[in-house]
Amino acid sequence: MKDFIKSFIPDPMRRKIRWVFDLFLDPLDSLRGRCPVPPRKMIFIGSGDFRKVGEEFCRYFFELGGLKPNERVLEVGCGIGRMAVALTGYLQERGSYAGFDIVAEGIKWCGEKITPRYPNFRFQLADIYNKNYNPQGKIKASEYKFPYPDKSFDFIILTSVFTHMLPQDMENYFSELARVLAKGGRSLVTFFLLNNESKKLIDEKMSARDFKNHGEGYRTENTNTPESAIAYEESIVKGLLEKYGLNLVIPIHYGSWCGRKNFLSYQDIIIARKN
Repeated sequence: MKDFIKSFIPDPMRRKIRWVFDLFLDPLDSLRGRCPVPPRKMIFIGSGDFRKVGEEFCRYFFELGGLKPNERVLEVGCGIGRMAVALTGYLQERGSYAGFDIVAEGIKWCGEKITPRYPNFRFQLADIYNKNYNPQGKIKASEYKFPYPDKSFDFIILTSVFTHMLPQDMENYFSELARVLAKGGRSLVTFFLLNNESKKLIDEKMSARDFKNHGEGYRTENTNTPESAIAYEESIVKGLLEKYGLNLVIPIHYGSWCGRKNFLSYQDIIIARKN
């Protein structure tokens, strides 16, 4: 049906039709739940239904990560609040949520639309350089210190963060994650993981992502903007978990991105526990 529409309706007209639909659908979205969702034209993270994706991951937080309603949550790379909006219906007043991101528009929307309704949800802008998302950023990701004290959180979320970070930057974030995570705390992290299965599927052209450019322990799709999508060797990730005192919770929940038939979500999901 989509191909049929594309063949008869020019792209500029399709965008106009979508814009008109959004004018009506955006207000309805806010009525679907207690917490509003951003207008579709503002959403810069991923694809899929904003609420449904957030609710999907909330199930993973509870079922895989054991998140409790009274725990302290940190989201690294909170975007425009997709996970935060979903969590407003779960975290109690005794629980808390902190999120930071490098995209100013996302943080501004979250601070104006979520925090006034849920004071235990706080958002902070991080002026970190990223060639793809924040090319004017002043701080290197490899030198950034999370703006929170040691052992501040019980649960830390990083969805599609390390898929946009180079090795030195990722290692610093692992170090900071371990620092601010309380003993016994958990973290849910998504990746594109390279192992025998995923590399075979990539070579067979079955993967949705063409990680053809090789680096030391990783692959990228685009050499000019490697941060647009990065896949890491599974052994590299396991080594960093061990180095920073984070225990891998078995099993790894592999995703569909590489074309595998048995999967949980799109990206690969790792749960790690602080020693």
